[in-house]
Amino acid sequence: MSVSELYSQYTRVWIPDPDEVWRSAELTKDYKEGEKSLQLKLEDETIQEYPVDAQNNQLPFLRNPDILVGENDLTALSYLHEPAVLHNLKVRFLESNHIYTYCGIVLVAINPYEQLPIYGQDVIYAYSGQNMGDMDPHIFAVAEEAYKQMARDEKNQSIIVSGESGAGKTVSAKYAMRYFATVGGSASETNIEEKVLASSPIMEAIGNAKTTRNDNSSRFGKYIQIGFDKRYHIIGANMRTYLLEKSRVVFQADDERNYHIFYQLCAAASLPEFKELALTCAEDFFYTSQGGDTAIEGVDDAEDFEKTRQAFTLLGVRESHQISIFKIIASILHLGSVEIQAERDGDSCSISPQDEHLSNFCRLLGVEHNQMEHWLCHRKLVTTSETYVKTMSLQQVINARNALAKHIYAQLFGWIVEHINKALHTSIKQHSFIGVLDIYGFETFEVNSFEQFCINYANEKLQQQFNSHVFKLEQEEYMKEQIPWTLIDFYDNQPCIDLIEAKLGILDLLDEECKVPKGTDQNWAQKLYDRHSNSQHFQKPRMSNTAFIVVHFADKVEYLSDGFLEKNRDTVYEEQINILKASKFPLVADLFRDDKDPIPATTTSGKGSSSKINIRSARPPMKASNKEHKKSVGHQFRTSLHLLMETLNATTPHYVRCIKPNDEKLPFHFDPKRAVQQLRACGVLETIRISAAGYPSRWTYHDFFNRYRVLVKKKELANTDKKAICRSVLESLVKDPDKFQFGRTKIFFRAGQVAYLEKLRADKFRAATIMIQKTVRGWLQKVKYRRLKRATLTLQKYCRGYLARRLAEHLRRTRAAVVLQKQYRMRRTRLAYQRVRRAAIVIQAFARAMFVRRIYRQVLMEHKATIIQKHARGWMARRHFQRLRAAAIVIQCAFRRLKAKQELKALKIEARSAEHLKRLNVGMENKVVQLQRKIDDQNKEFKTLSEQLSAVTSMHTMQVEKLKRELAHYQQNQGADASLQLQEEVQSLRTELQRAHSERRVLEDAHSKEKDELRKRVADLEQENALLKDEKEQLNNQILCQSKDEFAQNSVKENLLMKKELEEERSRYQNLVKEYSRLEQRYDNLRDEQTPGHRRNPSNQSSLESDSNYPSISTSEIGDTEDALQQVEEIGVEKAAMDMTVFLKLQKRVRELEQERKKLQVQLEKREQDSKKVQMEQPRNDVDLDQDADLAYNSLKRQELESENKKLKNDLNELRKAVADQATQNNSSHSSPDSYSLLLNQLKLANEELEVRKEEVLILRTQIVNTDQRRLASKSMEPNINARASWPNSEKHVDQEDAIEAYHGVCQTNRLLEAQLQAQSLEHEEQVENLKAQVEALKEEMDKQQQTFCQTLLLSPEAQVEFGVQQEISRLTNENLDLKELVEKLEKNERKLKKQLKIYMKKVQDLEAAQALAQSDRRHHELTRQVTVQRKEKDFQGMLEYHKEDEALLIRNLVTDLKPQMLSGTVPCLPAYILYMCIRHADYTNDDLKVHSLLTSTINGIKKVLKKHNDDFEMTSFWLSNTCRLLHCLKQYSGDEGFMTQNTAKQNEHCLKNFDLTEYRQVLSDLSIQIYQQLIKIAEGLLQPMIVSAMLENESIQGLSGVKPMGYRKRSSSMADGDNSYCLEAIIRQMNCFHTVMCDQGLDPEIILQVFKQLFYMITAVTLNNLLLRKDVCSWSTGMQLRYNISELEEWLRGRNLHQSGAAQTMEPLIQAAQLLQLKKKTHEDAEAICSLCTSLSTQQIVKILNLYTPLNEFEERVTVSFIRTIQAQLQERNDPQQLLLDSKHMFPVLFPFNPSSLTMDSIHIPACLSLEFLNEV
Repeated sequence: MSVSELYSQYTRVWIPDPDEVWRSAELTKDYKEGEKSLQLKLEDETIQEYPVDAQNNQLPFLRNPDILVGENDLTALSYLHEPAVLHNLKVRFLESNHIYTYCGIVLVAINPYEQLPIYGQDVIYAYSGQNMGDMDPHIFAVAEEAYKQMARDEKNQSIIVSGESGAGKTVSAKYAMRYFATVGGSASETNIEEKVLASSPIMEAIGNAKTTRNDNSSRFGKYIQIGFDKRYHIIGANMRTYLLEKSRVVFQADDERNYHIFYQLCAAASLPEFKELALTCAEDFFYTSQGGDTAIEGVDDAEDFEKTRQAFTLLGVRESHQISIFKIIASILHLGSVEIQAERDGDSCSISPQDEHLSNFCRLLGVEHNQMEHWLCHRKLVTTSETYVKTMSLQQVINARNALAKHIYAQLFGWIVEHINKALHTSIKQHSFIGVLDIYGFETFEVNSFEQFCINYANEKLQQQFNSHVFKLEQEEYMKEQIPWTLIDFYDNQPCIDLIEAKLGILDLLDEECKVPKGTDQNWAQKLYDRHSNSQHFQKPRMSNTAFIVVHFADKVEYLSDGFLEKNRDTVYEEQINILKASKFPLVADLFRDDKDPIPATTTSGKGSSSKINIRSARPPMKASNKEHKKSVGHQFRTSLHLLMETLNATTPHYVRCIKPNDEKLPFHFDPKRAVQQLRACGVLETIRISAAGYPSRWTYHDFFNRYRVLVKKKELANTDKKAICRSVLESLVKDPDKFQFGRTKIFFRAGQVAYLEKLRADKFRAATIMIQKTVRGWLQKVKYRRLKRATLTLQKYCRGYLARRLAEHLRRTRAAVVLQKQYRMRRTRLAYQRVRRAAIVIQAFARAMFVRRIYRQVLMEHKATIIQKHARGWMARRHFQRLRAAAIVIQCAFRRLKAKQELKALKIEARSAEHLKRLNVGMENKVVQLQRKIDDQNKEFKTLSEQLSAVTSMHTMQVEKLKRELAHYQQNQGADASLQLQEEVQSLRTELQRAHSERRVLEDAHSKEKDELRKRVADLEQENALLKDEKEQLNNQILCQSKDEFAQNSVKENLLMKKELEEERSRYQNLVKEYSRLEQRYDNLRDEQTPGHRRNPSNQSSLESDSNYPSISTSEIGDTEDALQQVEEIGVEKAAMDMTVFLKLQKRVRELEQERKKLQVQLEKREQDSKKVQMEQPRNDVDLDQDADLAYNSLKRQELESENKKLKNDLNELRKAVADQATQNNSSHSSPDSYSLLLNQLKLANEELEVRKEEVLILRTQIVNTDQRRLASKSMEPNINARASWPNSEKHVDQEDAIEAYHGVCQTNRLLEAQLQAQSLEHEEQVENLKAQVEALKEEMDKQQQTFCQTLLLSPEAQVEFGVQQEISRLTNENLDLKELVEKLEKNERKLKKQLKIYMKKVQDLEAAQALAQSDRRHHELTRQVTVQRKEKDFQGMLEYHKEDEALLIRNLVTDLKPQMLSGTVPCLPAYILYMCIRHADYTNDDLKVHSLLTSTINGIKKVLKKHNDDFEMTSFWLSNTCRLLHCLKQYSGDEGFMTQNTAKQNEHCLKNFDLTEYRQVLSDLSIQIYQQLIKIAEGLLQPMIVSAMLENESIQGLSGVKPMGYRKRSSSMADGDNSYCLEAIIRQMNCFHTVMCDQGLDPEIILQVFKQLFYMITAVTLNNLLLRKDVCSWSTGMQLRYNISELEEWLRGRNLHQSGAAQTMEPLIQAAQLLQLKKKTHEDAEAICSLCTSLSTQQIVKILNLYTPLNEFEERVTVSFIRTIQAQLQERNDPQQLLLDSKHMFPVLFPFNPSSLTMDSIHIPACLSLEFLNEV
């Protein structure tokens, strides 16, 4: 194209402007080559002649077509130059309020100075998983791209955020880290992402400050590495800092502040824990008051300080370290406020020893006051021969003090950063990382110093890296597309970098001058002039000899050399550092250790942080004392910058350039001058220049064909090869072959070619439009003329008749009007008179009342004045008296305090005396005496027991003799014995029968009483109900009389509210169920991870309680501890640890278990001893009884001695320890050794006496054993003797049977007596042991109380009171817990008894019914009874019987291994029916364990299947239908009349008889909810990849949408032949599949409706969210496509009879969005129409769509800003939610309506494929 073609009439160009930088103009005539000027018309219609540079032929920049303005990517512009970039950013920022724009690989972010709702969790999830070009530009898109490339390429990533102060760098970096923390949450429970985010408040507090440009300006650079594991979860982080602005600590310019932490600490100075800091408000300190105002509007420093402390705590910084940090910060404030007084000579100065700030400084840092006071005003000079101490002048002392303050803050800054890194460090191996670099942008001020030089040096390095990376990407793109390319010339700033960092560069000369003893800034500047005067990047100012100019890539910057040497040295006197090293506080001393920081005199926290934090540095540590080896600040910064560049070069960079739109911080205000300056500085224009040098515009063949097919001739469209068509079209339209290149998949264009093609396309459309308009207008005019002619004739006819009728009507009306006027005027006059009269009367009445009230008010005021005077005088008298009384009380208190102090002093002296210790020892002697007394008491008790034993033995002999006499008597009265026995048996049976009758009568009485009470209660309730009904009818009548309409409206509102509340409650409940299932799944996963391999669950363990949280009728009562343990398992150990009640319960339960374990161990030892005794006491014929007694005695003695020896050893050790502890505490007294020996002697005597007593006890025990053995031997011998000796001789005197029975009776009585004796002895032993245990427990408690008493004596009185309160609280807590446990146990027992009573009552009723049935059956003939029994066995009663051992096989065949395809063609929901029949048989047999086990196994089996097939829609739908059917069966056959209304008589016979399974119904309902949620999740997972492509991108109506140029960020799904392309038919096919599966499996129709309602809502949410976040789809054609797609979906709903589900209503927001895209958007009426139509869209969504609306053709117009403002003004009254996007994760609450089955159980056939042969039909 020639110049004359481009610069023709009406072409728009850009010309320079001093105010707006660039201004738009339009050519008024064609330009011909050689002309010296252009004729232009500006936007304000003024004519201007623009001169053309004749030598360079430099014409003004061409303006892009309006259709390209506002693009997401600047590289999509056809003309790439500075004015086009600036205009595009301005339009997006001001008109569309879009703050993000792509520029190739760079994201340009403009600070809006306003909070925008575009950073919520919903937006994060919307951008997660999306390609970078699919959505509108956003910081989240850059973060997602970095995260995706890290996972895909397995390469580390970096996000480089740069910009000047106030541009929003810190906020952008913070949002990027928030995105990573949300998307890549930590894999473990360490919550490392929270710690990463928690580091931001700390770093902002200690590193950010208010400047003139920004209220929260970062005064340091930082690079945060976020580490990820192999699954790309966050595992840790690391932070490096650069160039902290230390000078801000001691100096702030006007309207600026120091670092935030100083003001936060001053704001919190009133807190009790900060009293020792001695801080006041910030205005009182020199270091915080230099900038003027110390407050920031809208910022609460106290609240921010609380957030900082919380962040410290979250990062694991201990409270003691936090206090130490705040002490150091407060000491800096005190140091800055120290008053330094100059002496008269001027060469020295001094500090007052009473200076409060210096004292506070030394106290807070733990250093000596005198030394610090001395070395603040003196310095040490070291020569080769001796050392001098020299005074300093006032200015030198101030400089030294400021240097010390800066150094302390810098060291503290480094320490905090180091500890943050420790908290963020992880031991897990890092697989990859993403770095976020938040670094300062290019800076230039009126006065630029060393800090600006370092910042600009860093930006030079970053710009070099940026240019090389952009150039590399361009080359890779050309090589991938296989097009020829030439080397692109781009700006290389290596010469400028060499000027700064090369050998003998600026930094080298600066370090060299710093080493010179008398080096000055002027000498260094002169060396720079001499060395670099010939460099093209170095210049010398004309009017200064102390400044120099460096030509950076962005601009020329003049630096003032004053202060460069001092800032580079950063000198701190060694004497002051040595004082700080000797601090008594470990943290302060640690800050200045030599091994930690080898250069304490020159380190800045940011600059030196690389030596402390960056582990890559391998420099050997150097001694701090050698000043020649100290590294300067510039050297450190250069080293750390090189390390940063190495890291960035090893990663894939992503760039974010932050732009500050204005200096006044006004929201959405754009200053073009400032914007252009920053665009030049941040490299955006360099990116544009590199892109423009090559082929900036790139189109895929498919997109190019769709856009420009109107330029293709008809014969060329016959070709099916789109590439060939594109080649032929371009070759015919663009004659210069260098203007485009054909790649493999894209066409590349030079700058301006797309605009030329757009012009040709617009001309083609314009010509076609004119032709269509001409034809249509002609036809319309002809039709209009004919219609007008016919209408004219008709109108004339009707008008003439109308005029005649109107004349007659006028005459008639005139007459009537005269009459009406007469009457009306008369009435109006009368009414006016009456109104005036009434007004006069009212005025008179009010006037008279006013005068009376005024008089009354005056009298009342005077009365009240006298009362006030009376009370005021009384109050003054009382106040005087109170002052006198208060003064007297103060004097009394002072005197009493004096007396108390004297008494306390005397008591302290007395406590230290020896007498006090003696009294303590006397207490110990008393305790020993008490122990001796207890032993004596026990001995006495033993004697009494032995006497009782002898008495028992004597009684036993007497009873034996008595029994012998009774035996003789029995032999005499032999005959009457049998009848007595029978009488006794009859009597006993009668008593039992009477007892049974009495129990039954009691139960019947209780039942009747309860029944009467219930009847009475029912009668009362019915009566009350009748009264309420009467009242209700009366009220209804009254309300109906008042207003029927209002009542109807209110009732409707109340119903709607109740329904809404029910829905909310149901959704909350189902969300809880969902959360529970998620936690259960997580628990199972964790359990699987902990126990890998094969694992078997115990079969006898029921998991119903853990799965469902509902008790069952067969579960045993569970203790409180088990409940507590279950709570711990469910909520986690960390949360459970916070519950004090649960913790105390567990602690108490542990103690109880320990005591039970001890008791069981004692019982076990007893059993072992008894078994040993039995073994030893077995009678042996060849062993003498005396030998057995000796053995028993020896064994008993040995065992007793061993046990007692152990106890005595333990007691001895404890006593020795206690005495030794007391001896160590009281070693100052002389009587402690004597008391110790005295206690040992007493202990020995007590042990000896115990031994004697034990011997006696053992002797007595052996005697008892011997007598028992003899008695047993005699018993075993007596039968044999009687049988052998007396049996032959008894024939003469006594009958044999009588003698044998008599003998057996005597033996039986002996055994009974012996058993009673043994039982009594066992009880006695148990009582003795219990008493001993109580004594030991009391001893332990007494020892504990004694220890606590001794400890409290050592405490202060206040601590004693506090300790006592704590003890009382713990005691009351334990008592309260005991009472709670008791109450809970009683409640459980009550519930259990109630259940048992119900069961027993049911059994009694069944028994009575059975008895009545049996009596009636007895009347029938025996034959008929047999026939009926046979018939019942033959009929199938709808029950299935199985054995308990077959339950696992039943669950496996029917649940776990069942495939839905196996049951095709059978009854739907067959497994549910089979399970119910098994449950019914278990109910029939009254086997509650079987019911419980079967239901529990079924539920667990279903959960196992769903977990295994968690992505199978068919399997999930199958078990949802079966679970619902089982739930319906349990309801239908529960016996509840409410569920039996539709049952047949046969179905009623199949109801459950014995069990109420209501709780299991609730469990199944919850399981159904979980399965429904899993079903929805699977369906959404299948549909979601299709939605965006099918609903928004696919051309349902061919040829409707056009494609616009997309720039560098191409949409991934814009390819027609791509794999990700879906059409609407794909969604419909998928939903047809869902519907078929659910219908075939017998799912309830109501549930199917709810499923599709949820799926349609998800389609709406995903589509609308993408529409709201994508500018490229917000067009008229997209609206048309949407409406077509929605109509297809609605038609599908009607075809499947699903329109009643409410699915169409969920699509209302999407329908309104599509209509909004197609409506007119110009006039006020259009705005009203939009507001009335878009009721389902929020205000934010409407405004967002209008802002995003993009014309695809030049014939469409953009939405104006004024129209959007009109919409916002009309929608102000709406109370819309602030959320922009729809919640695509929202789930409607599901309902499971009762749906009874018409099938009977006996009609169901079990197919053989299920392998259920072991089930028996009953």
